[in-house]
Amino acid sequence: MPASVIVGLQWGDEGKGKTTDFLAEQVAMVVRYQGGDNAGHTIVIGEDTFKLHLVPSGVLYGHITPVIGPGVVVNPATLLREFDELTARGIDVSHVRVSHAASLILPYHVALDKAREAALGGAKVGTTGRGIGPAYEDRAARTGLRVEDLIDPASAATRLARALPEKRALLKALNAEDAAAVDADAIAKQIAAWGERLRPDTTDLVQRALAAGEHLLFEGAQGTLLDLSHGSYPYVTSSHPIAGGAATGGGIAPMQIDEVMGVMKAYATRVGSGPFVTELTDAIGERITTTGHEVGTTTGRRRRVGWNDALPLRYAVQLNGVSSIMLNKLDVLSGIPEILLCVAYEIDGKRVERWPSSTAEMERATPIYERFPGWSEPIHQVRALADLPENARRYVTALEEIAGAPIVLLSVGPERTQTIERAWRPMRRATKRA
Repeated sequence: MPASVIVGLQWGDEGKGKTTDFLAEQVAMVVRYQGGDNAGHTIVIGEDTFKLHLVPSGVLYGHITPVIGPGVVVNPATLLREFDELTARGIDVSHVRVSHAASLILPYHVALDKAREAALGGAKVGTTGRGIGPAYEDRAARTGLRVEDLIDPASAATRLARALPEKRALLKALNAEDAAAVDADAIAKQIAAWGERLRPDTTDLVQRALAAGEHLLFEGAQGTLLDLSHGSYPYVTSSHPIAGGAATGGGIAPMQIDEVMGVMKAYATRVGSGPFVTELTDAIGERITTTGHEVGTTTGRRRRVGWNDALPLRYAVQLNGVSSIMLNKLDVLSGIPEILLCVAYEIDGKRVERWPSSTAEMERATPIYERFPGWSEPIHQVRALADLPENARRYVTALEEIAGAPIVLLSVGPERTQTIERAWRPMRRATKRA
């Protein structure tokens, strides 16, 4: 059976949580493959709203094994708090599995993240201040602790002894000395307490499931345009949200991926710093922000809002090998008289139809728009494509043609049932493996 990947096609916050939740009923395992508690998924089921930060979206289904893969950086305090909150609401978290190879976020990572952002002043990247970048740095430098160290106090103590002198020096250099963040005894006690509750599994869990013929769903955090290697650098995250990241971060081979579903909004948003060519700062932008409840699930930060942009969309579809798309928040555009879609940029007097390779180019870009008539009717209750207003269908068709991949699912509200199945989901390979 195949592995399917859910990937964001914008700057994150595209609604991947709803997409994963909608598709998860058909799978046996949902694997989170990158990021940390700097990202969040909001899922609405009836009157209940769940805000998940580290736990994979599949936790809301009793038959699914949710897996936090080796590509994730885990703050155990956040994860255990999330476990407790879900348990209090009647959700069974005993089947959640955490890879032994996932890296730990420790107090000094958080302190360093905040100190570096403060030191940058007006040039700050816009991180969440949750220690994600410093934890990934330690992973690359081979000095970080991993989930496996939670149950090996001797190993944890050795690694801490090696790491802490450098962390103290860095914090001092940043004028942000924090005794609690680099207290070896206190951190060791925390690690021991976390180890009592968190027991790691290995990536073999994923391979065993695939070998047994199970269908697995891999969910990324953030979005393509925040990818460390392929996004709008340096205003990016510290991991790889793209579909290729599912292989390294989830523990699978590229040929085991049969489907890549891209997720996007009917408009664009981004959080934090960095150029945003189609950003709206007028009354329309304010309306979309308010109607779409554009506030970060994890951070509570207000998202920047803009029109959709064909250039990064085409780039994201190609980079991820997207086979199908879910379009979210189409309902938010109801009542807007005219909808704009950026089809090219003007940079230094020239028309550009590719996404620029540098942040400097993007900062000089002016959007060139196509205009589409809007629709006045609310569409929250629509469940069939034919019942959508004609202008809404035209806009969806235009997005699909520009993206170069079929839009097969349309969301007209946050709740699980507020979804229109527009077309069959094509797989990358039509035949099953023997």
